[in-house]
Amino acid sequence: MLLKDYEQRGLLINLNFIEPAGPGLFGFRGDMVLIEGEIADSSGRRRPPSSTVRQAVILADGEKLKFISAWLDDLAKLELFLKRYESDFAPDVAAVFLVANIGDPLVVVEGGREIALVPLLDGMVWNELLDLAALEKSDLKGQSSGQKITTVAQALAGNKFKGDRIPLAAALERTIEVELESRGAV
Repeated sequence: MLLKDYEQRGLLINLNFIEPAGPGLFGFRGDMVLIEGEIADSSGRRRPPSSTVRQAVILADGEKLKFISAWLDDLAKLELFLKRYESDFAPDVAAVFLVANIGDPLVVVEGGREIALVPLLDGMVWNELLDLAALEKSDLKGQSSGQKITTVAQALAGNKFKGDRIPLAAALERTIEVELESRGAV
């Protein structure tokens, strides 16, 4: 299974869950590694990753990614994400990234695929996906965590996202300067 393979390779971190999401489907929520940390010792243990995407919401069948969403603090990380994971995309993959450093919604067209980019400086990916899918928490009542991902992915499947349809290189030229705030214990 693809997600278990990612987990064994250390590509899934801050793991909330990997669980069945319907017949032949599996859901994941957590963070995903873009660039692994350097090897720290002779045992092969690694330092923390040098680049990640946060709050990823993934739906996969056994071998391919069917739905992908995550928060990017910098749009340039989308290029890293594509380089690492694009070979695992299903032909009909749906992708929605919430991005801190864009001012307007965009749709990146790369390799015949459309990747929706939604501005989000601060917030929770899951809550934003519910809003984009026009779902209420009551619509998900009684479902497992994995099944909830399937429901959201199905609700977003026919969604025509707003924004200019442009290649990634053009989208990277439209980024804005943002100042992210740190939170938590000091």
